[in-house]
Amino acid sequence: MPWIYLVISACFEVCWAIGIKFTDGFTRPWTSVFTVAIGGVAALFLSLALRTIPTGAGYAAWTGIGAVGTVLVSILFLDERMTAYRVICIGLIVFGVAGLQLTAPPAAE
Repeated sequence: MPWIYLVISACFEVCWAIGIKFTDGFTRPWTSVFTVAIGGVAALFLSLALRTIPTGAGYAAWTGIGAVGTVLVSILFLDERMTAYRVICIGLIVFGVAGLQLTAPPAAE
């Protein structure tokens, strides 16, 4: 269950990151309130996941999923360009998160 919480949290993080773009520097009140609320939901689910997932590995996975997800959503829906360099960088993020997961100490229970 903690990994499900982490994935849910990361999806909300992607929404939060994209939402920030639409707040127009937090000058759009309702968009800003909605975006901050989404960030709160992301933090809530992250805190639930980190009850059992080691903090370093969990946070790395959360930020990795969020970063890759945000880039992919931006490319698919916000007209950002996909380049070979960006694909390589996404691969490096995935590789780094996987490496941290493989080397993480077991969770204390």
